[in-house]
Amino acid sequence: MQERAVLDFERTWWASSADGTKAQAIRRRLSISSTRYYRLLDLLCDSRAALDYDPLVVRRLRRRRTERRRALFFGTQAPRRDGSR
Repeated sequence: MQERAVLDFERTWWASSADGTKAQAIRRRLSISSTRYYRLLDLLCDSRAALDYDPLVVRRLRRRRTERRRALFFGTQAPRRDGSR
């Protein structure tokens, strides 16, 4: 399933993309655009099946999404998707 492949990739992308960007690794491994990838990730954050499959990744994604929304609301800088600020 593509949803599981996306969660698996999100869990380990940093280990497999030493020779390029995350966007390149997404295209190479999943054959989808980074836009499509991030849309799927956002949908998976709200999925009970995704939470059951990989609770650590889903909770991390939810936490980052909340941080970005909070930063937008309060006008502060949100952390980037890659974890840096």
